This record gives sequence, structure tokens and C-alpha cells, in this order.
Amino acid sequence: MSRTAETDLGPTERVVKSFRAGEPVLVHDFDDREGETDLVYPAGAVTPAEVARMRNDAGGLVCVALPNDVAETLGLPFMDDVLDHPAAAAHDLAYDSRSSFSFTVNHRDSFTGITDRDRAMTISRLAPVAELARAGDYGADDFGGEFRAPGHVHLLRGAPNLLEDRQGHTELGLALADEATLPPAVVVCEMLDDETGAALSKADAREYAVRHDLAFVDGDRLLSDLS
Repeated sequence: MSRTAETDLGPTERVVKSFRAGEPVLVHDFDDREGETDLVYPAGAVTPAEVARMRNDAGGLVCVALPNDVAETLGLPFMDDVLDHPAAAAHDLAYDSRSSFSFTVNHRDSFTGITDRDRAMTISRLAPVAELARAGDYGADDFGGEFRAPGHVHLLRGAPNLLEDRQGHTELGLALADEATLPPAVVVCEMLDDETGAALSKADAREYAVRHDLAFVDGDRLLSDLS
């Protein structure tokens, strides 16, 4: 596709096209929600260099989002459903009704699990695993044979009906994977600002996208186009 044709695409079309090609994209959720922009990747496209990019350019938590049906098949709970500790009680989130966090994992072939190479191994392997689980060909015992917990890659569990139930980066990323016909495993990492100590502003996130020739989309546009 020519550069002119590329610029003629709408934001969602460009994001889907880039995502399908294995490129990272930038997704801002909503000004009245977290008000954050995440770098979002297809899990199967993540290399050690991309983990380094998330560490250095984004700086947030590197997480892999899996849809509810896949998490159910793999026996991956919401952490706030299984933690029996006072710290897990009475979640009062200013931006949502519940956290998407499940537990953390390392691939069993990794060493410490935290290096760029180790995390890329864990993340990239989650893509075919999610596809196999959705097909009913991979379950909790298989998952336990390949991954160990706790680890260094945070797993997120999507809402059962994705964007109908919740409009977080978890669900926006998984809806994007569905639209791009990719395996249902998506990496999200918040973009932070070294100078302010806050989330990177939307304007600065857009500037980063332009500087690195990456696609950017607002959550409300993505929600409208993909719902």
C-alpha cells in the first residue's frame, strides 16, 4: 500500500492493519477513565527488542490480556476472586468496578523470567496457547506443564462480553485482535512520563506515534467502530 493510501485510512482501519502486520499500536482509553495510552502488541509478535521498547519507551507494567473463555479453559482466575487476604477486600477503584489481573507466569524454559529474552519467550508462547485453548485442545494441566507461577509476566482476564461489559485496555486490545483475526492474546503496557511522574499525556503519546510512524487511536473511536 502506498504512503498516500496509508494516510487515507481512518484511525481504526490503520490500527487494525498495523496490528495485523505484527506492529505495535497506541491506544488511548478514555479521558474520563484511566486517561492513559498503552502500547499494544499482538502477543505472538513480541521479541526481546519489543520488550526492551516497552521498558524504555513506555515504562508501565508489561501484561498479556487473554479473553474470558480462554482464561476459563486454562483455569486462570481473577486474582481478587481467589486471594484470601485483607488487602484483597473492598476494592475501591476510581476508574472501574474491578481489576482484570489474574496471576503472573514464566515459561518453564526461561531462567529468571525477567530478562527481555525470557519475557519475550513467555509472551510469544501465550499466543498459540490461547488459540489452542479456544479450540479446546489445551487445558489447565497443559498450561501448568509449560508455564510456572508466580512469574514475571502479568496475565489479565478480559470481561466475558468484552467491550459490552468493560472498556479497559484489556478489552480494547482483545477486540482489536479479533478484528485483525489474530490469536486472542494481546500485550498492553502503559506509557508513562519521566518528567511528571504521571501517565504520558495524550498529546505526547500522539507525538511519539508520529515520530515512530505508529498508528494511534482513541478508545471512543475504537469502541464505536468495533462494537
